[in-house]
Amino acid sequence: MAVFTPLTETQVASFLERFDVGALRALEGVPSGTENSTFFVTTDRDRFVLTLFEQGESDELPFFVALLDYLAEHRLPVPGPVHDRDGVALQQLAERPALLFPRLPGRHPEAPTLAQCHALGDALGRMHKVSQRFEGQRPNPRDLHWLASAQHKVMSYLAADDQRLMGDEIDAYQVAFGDASPLPQGAIHGDLFRDNTLFDGDRLGGIIDFYNGCTGDLLFDLAIVVNDWASDADGHLDRERYTALLAAYQARRPLTETEQTLWPMMLRMTALRYWLSRLLVVYVDPPAHDLTPKDPGEYRRLLLTRLAHGAPPLPAPLSST
Repeated sequence: MAVFTPLTETQVASFLERFDVGALRALEGVPSGTENSTFFVTTDRDRFVLTLFEQGESDELPFFVALLDYLAEHRLPVPGPVHDRDGVALQQLAERPALLFPRLPGRHPEAPTLAQCHALGDALGRMHKVSQRFEGQRPNPRDLHWLASAQHKVMSYLAADDQRLMGDEIDAYQVAFGDASPLPQGAIHGDLFRDNTLFDGDRLGGIIDFYNGCTGDLLFDLAIVVNDWASDADGHLDRERYTALLAAYQARRPLTETEQTLWPMMLRMTALRYWLSRLLVVYVDPPAHDLTPKDPGEYRRLLLTRLAHGAPPLPAPLSST
């Protein structure tokens, strides 16, 4: 059970009195969390998700609240946080920062269908289009500058071939992105894997867990999505899922010429980003709780596949509806 701070029904019932959401009927801990404590809360009026923040800088939470409020106002499928009777969303409970969210419908897709890829591409394109106007700022904590700095922390744990691979790749990224025109920026999700979405059949119920959200290259966000959503178990890109996702995305936000040129390199860079971050968890900064770290080798294999095979041509945008 990944509930790191247990709550009693009495605590939660008292907490809910701050909001106009009804009286507590049921409380259930959610076992799938990796960083925070999460609970399903049922009242006599609706269903909610309650999150206690166990790690990270609490002064960054207002950025996430503002971003979710902004995206919800623009009718994106995100859980806009519930505000209390005084209009405040960010709360304290059990000496932890806490947020209450509406519970969105659906489940995480394990094997995305073409329709699900299309739906996500469409939603991400819409999100990136409006997020360029979001005024909040939080620097990307996993950008190229971080890669160049953090690589040295894991080098002693790598075989010589992998040391060269990582170092050569980061050098290549610095040349490619340093010589290019600036890429379009905006607020990004930063970690939009399949388990951060909810689908009811082929309908996108919601995009969740924005706690890696930041201001960064929109192409960075898109590459993270494609590497997860359109890759087979061996790291090869599935052409049909790749095309469904990217065509729907570009119907909402066509890629610039510079983005199209740098697309294969960004797929490589975001693959290395997860290889490196997972290595750090295994060797340098293990999780605060007793959880099994994710396999760094998955994204090493994916990076090698991108190097060997590149990226398929970008599909033509679908007609926007």
